[in-house]
This record gives sequence, C-alpha cells and structure tokens, in this order.
Amino acid sequence: MKIRPKDTANKLRARVLSLGWSPYSHLFLKDDGSTWVLSAEMRALTDICGRLPIQTEDARMLPYVKQQAVFYASRYELLLSDVWKVSTHHLATAYFHGKPGTTSEPVFDEIYGTLKRAHPHIQRIQVSHSEMRDVVLSTGVDPQKVFLIPVGIDIEAFQMQTVETKKTARSRFGIPESAVVVGSFQKDGVGWEEGNEPKLIKGPDIFLSVINLLKQQVPELFVLLTGPARGYVIRGLQERNVPFKHIQFENNHAINEAYQALDLYMVASRQEGGPKALLESMAAGVPLVTTRVGQAMDLVSHGVNAWMTEVENVEGLAYWAQVAMNQDKADREQMIRAARKTAEENSYLAQTPLWRKFMEGFVSSVQ
Repeated sequence: MKIRPKDTANKLRARVLSLGWSPYSHLFLKDDGSTWVLSAEMRALTDICGRLPIQTEDARMLPYVKQQAVFYASRYELLLSDVWKVSTHHLATAYFHGKPGTTSEPVFDEIYGTLKRAHPHIQRIQVSHSEMRDVVLSTGVDPQKVFLIPVGIDIEAFQMQTVETKKTARSRFGIPESAVVVGSFQKDGVGWEEGNEPKLIKGPDIFLSVINLLKQQVPELFVLLTGPARGYVIRGLQERNVPFKHIQFENNHAINEAYQALDLYMVASRQEGGPKALLESMAAGVPLVTTRVGQAMDLVSHGVNAWMTEVENVEGLAYWAQVAMNQDKADREQMIRAARKTAEENSYLAQTPLWRKFMEGFVSSVQ
C-alpha cells in the first residue's frame, strides 16, 4: 500500500506529541464523518471535555498511538469491524437506537449480537434513553459500564419564539403569515441523496398520514421541512396538495430560525435515539407533539411540557396536534415555560457532571 504524505505527517505528529503520554490519559473522539447529529454531538463533547478538563486529540493520529481512550460516535464503526478485538485502547461508544427484531433494519440484530460478544472489550457505553439502556443491558454488559446521558442541546443557540421572530422567519422563508405551520426537521429517507425510499423507523409514512388528517380540519396547513433525504415526504406532500417549504442549512445553529416560523413541531417516529428536535423545539418555545420514542419517553410529561401518544397512532397525533393549535394563550405559555425548563436541564452545560462520571476510570487524567 502506498503511504500518502498526509498519513506520514499524521504518523510523525502522533509520535512526537504522544511522547511521555501516560496510558489512557488522552481522549480521541471519533465522529461518523457526516455533518449530521453524531458529528454535532462530538463537537459538543469536545467542549464538555475542555471543562472537565480532559485532553482531546486529533482523530487522524489515532492509528499511530496505543493505550489511550477512544469514544466512537457511531457504534457501527466500532462493532461492524474488528476494532474491538485488536485495539489496545479503552473503548467507548454511543448506542442511541436500534431495537433487535426491527424488520426494516436487520443491521440492528447484527449490532446487538456483536455487542453480546464485544462488551467485555468495551469500557463505556452511552445510551440516550431508558428503553435503549434496557436493550443494552440485556446483552449481559456490566451495568457499571452503561451511562444514560441524553442527546443534549446548546441552549444558547435557541431563542424563545415571539410574535416578531415568527413574522421575520416566515417572511424570510416565504411562508404566509396566516399559515398554520407544522415542522419536521430530520433525515427520514434511505441514504444521503434524494431519499425517495423511506426510512420507516423515522415514521415518514406516519407523518404523511397525520398531515392528511390535519389538512381536512386546517385549511391553512403548511409544512416546513429541513434535513437531507426528504424525497419521500416531499413527494407525499405534493400528492396531497399540501403546501410546504424544504430548507437545507449549512450548519445546525441556523436551524433556530426555522423553529421561529412554526406553530407546532411533530415527531412521528417508530424509533429514535433522540430525537434532537425534541429539546430544540422545547428550547425555542414551539409546542411539541410526539410519539413515545427515544428521549420523549423519559423527558416528556404529557400535557405538561408536550403531548405524547403511542407509536403509529395517527389519530392520536392528529388529535393532540389540533389540541396544541387551539390551546388558549395562558395554557400555552405555561406549557412553553415547562418545556424550556426541560431543555435547560438537558443542555450540554447541565450534562457536564454526567460526563465527568462517564469519564472517571475511562480517561486516567480525570480526577
């Protein structure tokens, strides 16, 4: 194999910088190479490590060092390879979703089966909600290795919606002021291209069925979409003659303005690790209606900070969406305050003590 100049540079850099490192004293955060949720989580974790403090290193040096600590954002990268068999490092991974027995995602069974064999070689596993904690524990892993830390939020990046911010956002995106706007900000198509094939665990078919019911009751209904691979939903909205706007943002921070345009955010998923939009909508003061998935089952108090119904309950989602749309001002403001409090309690800053416990014994420099 031909050695590329960049590989040589990274190897030399690793050898020089790692001289004198104590075993497991430095942390490598390995993202999944995308610009989506896991990469954002690794950037946030880098900041958290700086507060602890833990020395994080450039992941490009990872192949050239031994006996350090590595956190894999993607469990696929760790468990669908031989890394866990041969590595000299302390190993950790996030395991956010993937219930075995999911017909549309057979890889979940493969990952689960591998974890049954691999967990003695893995020192830490982050789960984001209680259902996945129970799934991971059923593999036989030592419970002391498993830490429930939700997918967090940069609370400072989200402002509470006001009449003026809503008006400004709608003007920017070309959305009528009179519209009743439902948001769906996710990736729910297979792959990273058009996404014409639905990723069923994300519930795009459920979402379209709910929209179909709502449009019969709400003539001014409008759907605002963000995220890649939304082709299936876009086609479905076109077939139902529901007006919509699809926006692609260059960075996650810009999404705050999209929330400002909404009357309601909806999660129609069958399975989730987060979703990240759960806390984002709460932070932005946007009413939330969700299925009982992912972090919603731990963080949502039905009727207090959001509304929640069971998975695949199309009628339930449509009903609670209408309740949200018709809520009186006093009740709405009370719910929005409760939701914002939930978001603040799960901000990255608030999670720092949880990450300290996670890192103790994993990174030797943590006191």
